Amino acid sequence: MSISFIGSLFYSQFLCHPSLPQVDCSGKTVIVTGANVGLGKAAAAHFVSLSATKVIIACRSVEKGEAAKTEIIKSSNNAKTAIEVWPLDLSDYESIRSFVKRANSLERLDIVIENAGVMAGKFELVNGHENTIAINVISTFLLALMVLPKLQETAKTFSTVPDLTIVASDMHYLSNLSEQKSDNILREFNTPTDDMVGRYATSKLLEVMIVRELARRNPFNQLGVVVNCLTPGWCHSTLDRNSRSAVVEFVKARIARTTEVGGMTLVDAAVKGPETHGKYLQDCDVRTPSQVVEGRQGPELMRRFWDELIAELEKVEPGVSGPYNAQK
Repeated sequence: MSISFIGSLFYSQFLCHPSLPQVDCSGKTVIVTGANVGLGKAAAAHFVSLSATKVIIACRSVEKGEAAKTEIIKSSNNAKTAIEVWPLDLSDYESIRSFVKRANSLERLDIVIENAGVMAGKFELVNGHENTIAINVISTFLLALMVLPKLQETAKTFSTVPDLTIVASDMHYLSNLSEQKSDNILREFNTPTDDMVGRYATSKLLEVMIVRELARRNPFNQLGVVVNCLTPGWCHSTLDRNSRSAVVEFVKARIARTTEVGGMTLVDAAVKGPETHGKYLQDCDVRTPSQVVEGRQGPELMRRFWDELIAELEKVEPGVSGPYNAQK
């Protein structure tokens, strides 16, 4: 872990103070994945406080989602927002298809925050791919491409600016994507490893890369939807429950943000607007991502991994890349 990363981490945690944007979300329908706990739940609660017309909690366990819904209702002064709980399991492609079919039946869809993800404790395969990559990258962008048409439809029908936000991480700075040396990056992730924290960091780097490449191929003036990503900073959550150590717990207890504050950064990214299309946000501002993205080899590397990912997604859901895969 570099000194510059540690310095940036402490600066962000101690000197930056995210706040909830004061916007009116009346009329808007919002989906937050992984919203039964942690940052997703906090973000869902914030959207309720901002008067969103409908907030959809998407999670694997409907029972846990309903519990989160009950807590949000109890803590809110807004009884007008309709809160719904929809099942979504990113490890199950059929679950994703069913979820998108249901989303397509909505009158409108204004905001999708893809917050669900994993920090695996051990190496294992899901749908033929290493678990972290399968969930955080493949399924995350399968869902993204499948909901984009509905977001675009909303933009045209209601003359509004919908948003698709991917929750990445500042841990992406810690990955150099050593797998790029392989002929096939995606396939290389199936080589067993014990460094699952490193794999998580790499998955978050890939998220930043794909958001950048998606936006490059689909400028906002053509897409009509803002696509961005962010880091919420180091927050109290259950995400890292499989990789905690005594030292990490000691430091985390002293510098981590509350889930409420972390949730504010998710909401902020989702309402920032077209100037953040393809961008990476930290502490509610656009920031420069890692040199893997920004460096001389970045553009070619992003195109290369994009092609690999799209090829995989087309196997899962033929035609999913549709107009979004234009060569530029």
